[in-house]
Amino acid sequence: ISETASPGTRVPLESAYDPDSGSFGVQSYEITPNDLFGLETKTRGDGSRFAELVVEKSLDRETQSHYSYMITALDGGDPPNFGTVELNIRVIDSNDNNPLFEEPSYTVSVPENAPSGTPVIRLNATDPDEGTNGQVLYSIHSYVSEKARDLFQINSQTGLITVSGAIDYEEGHAYELDVQAKDLGPNSIPAHCKVTVTVQDANDNPPLINLLSVNSELVEVSENAPPGYVIALVRVSDRDSGANGRVQCKLLGSVPFRLQEYESFSTILVDGRLDREQRDQYNLTIQAKDNGIPSLQATKSFTVKITDENDNHPHFSKPYYQVIVQENNTPGAYLLSVSARDPDLGLNGSVSYQIVPSQVRDMPVFTYVSINPNSGDIYALRSFNHEQTKSFEFKVLAKDGGNPSLQSNATIRVIVLDVNDNTPVITAPPLVNGTAEVYIPRNAGVGYLVTVVKADDYDEGENGRLSYEMAEGDRGFFEIDQVNGEIRTTRAFGENSKTTYELIVVAHDHGKTSLSASALILIYLSPALDAQESIGSVNLSLIFIIALGSIAAILFVTMIFVAVKCKRDNKEIRTYNCRDKAGVQFEDEVRYSLCFLVSCRIAEYSYGHQKKSNKKKKISKNDIRLVPRDVEETDKMNVVSCSSLTSSLNYFDYHQQTLPLGCRRSESTFLNVENQNNRNTGSNHIYQHTFTGQSPQQPDLIINGMPLPEVSMERTHGK
Repeated sequence: ISETASPGTRVPLESAYDPDSGSFGVQSYEITPNDLFGLETKTRGDGSRFAELVVEKSLDRETQSHYSYMITALDGGDPPNFGTVELNIRVIDSNDNNPLFEEPSYTVSVPENAPSGTPVIRLNATDPDEGTNGQVLYSIHSYVSEKARDLFQINSQTGLITVSGAIDYEEGHAYELDVQAKDLGPNSIPAHCKVTVTVQDANDNPPLINLLSVNSELVEVSENAPPGYVIALVRVSDRDSGANGRVQCKLLGSVPFRLQEYESFSTILVDGRLDREQRDQYNLTIQAKDNGIPSLQATKSFTVKITDENDNHPHFSKPYYQVIVQENNTPGAYLLSVSARDPDLGLNGSVSYQIVPSQVRDMPVFTYVSINPNSGDIYALRSFNHEQTKSFEFKVLAKDGGNPSLQSNATIRVIVLDVNDNTPVITAPPLVNGTAEVYIPRNAGVGYLVTVVKADDYDEGENGRLSYEMAEGDRGFFEIDQVNGEIRTTRAFGENSKTTYELIVVAHDHGKTSLSASALILIYLSPALDAQESIGSVNLSLIFIIALGSIAAILFVTMIFVAVKCKRDNKEIRTYNCRDKAGVQFEDEVRYSLCFLVSCRIAEYSYGHQKKSNKKKKISKNDIRLVPRDVEETDKMNVVSCSSLTSSLNYFDYHQQTLPLGCRRSESTFLNVENQNNRNTGSNHIYQHTFTGQSPQQPDLIINGMPLPEVSMERTHGK
């Protein structure tokens, strides 16, 4: 709606749709909020009702350009149903505002000899209209003097008045400019203002700057020049006198140099760190300004070139490189390129590459890769094998040609990918010339486990994952598990079945180019074997554990039986058991052990003599006694039983590594009980068994008048 729309203006709106008819159809419309606009419900000839938007108050786009309302349509039901829709109103602009300057007149001054383009004043006229109605153009009125129009000009878009000619105070002291501002809308009414420009008399002799250097346009300085280093001398002069002839100099811009002023000259010094790689030259501008009113100034520009020094290390594009190569590559194959940049110039920036010495699998890295010293291209010197070397790392050194040279390094990681280059090898069942023989019972039923085919593949992933299948042979009688390689029967064998079956089993991997190995398996039906249903895979480890457990249980029961037997036999020979008067027994564990050995030797000896004599005479423990050999009748010896011997072992010293029981050798030692008193201090548990004759002969163990062969025992203290 145009902002020029007067109150009472009507705008028809789209009617609401209600499928009901009659009083249940659309009956009225409402607008929310109801401020500048209202709604009036109208009825068409067909009885349908629609709404008209009515402007109730004057509109001003500059005050508000957009409105948003909610229109509600209600039917005649009880309660009424309603529908809503959002109504957006945009107020269209009209050229009802004129441009307006901030001031009706302006007074400005400009120095003489002001250069062309010098800004004088920027005028600003505002128009609140939009679009072309609010776009203002500026111009100098045509009745302004031609001289003024030659000296000044105005930008029609920005309203900036600038100097366009040579201004001389002696030719004119002031100029009046009538400026007009007009919008581009229809029926535009322009606005006017007056600008008075006064010319100020000024110092018209600028300073003169001279650079005292070998080359007045170019100065060279090393990037290693320290702060305070003098790079140039400057002399400034001004033909004016007094304040207009006193000149001040300064160096413009943010540069690592400074200007030091003296009475008759100035110097330019280094005032910061110079780095040719960051910036190789500077454009310096010296500004000289006098103290006149207005002040005049002059500038002098020259170039400072920074010469190079070897102060930068070669820098790799990245510190870590990684390349992936498939195994079985061709020796000499290109792997990758490394790149290092040195921002220095000439030899200081020329980079060469070399490999840092290191080891890969106990071999010099130079046997694996090489590098082009100029380009940084890295090549493989051998064919890599993933099964031996999955990856390896080495370092590359980059060195510049400076003196002294600077260097840096980067790490290279080579990952060797697996290729399906290893053929599966069948390891089970054992093959002889590619053939394995397996025997199964003739009455083996369906599902009987014939054998398990196993194969190894040194490749990884899919290249090493194996599957099994039967390629040829009697496949109607057998089947194979593709995953675990189990071969089972698929039918029972009858009496008329043949005795030999052949199968060609193939193990193949899942590489892109699959490799395989095959074996001929000869299956023989043997009636001598008992068939057992094989359900599931046989757990050999479980069978092994059960066997070991059974053997251990048998040994344990045997040991218990022997221990009980020895204990019962001990009770029968208590009359020979060595005890002290208090009847305290010695440790049963040692007694049982020795008693067991003696019993075994007795049984062995007795059995041997029974075979010779064929006499089945039972040996009683009462028939066993210890007698001295070649001892005079006057010598005294206490009778020692099995129990006393075993219980006294802790207190005998042995001169040899065996305990001679019934030993016949004259050089064999006897049971020595010296120092026994020292060992049994505070104890009364041991009888002292003494041979008074000090004979080198030892007592024999006599069974029914026959000596028992010697029994060797380990010499063990404390047992």
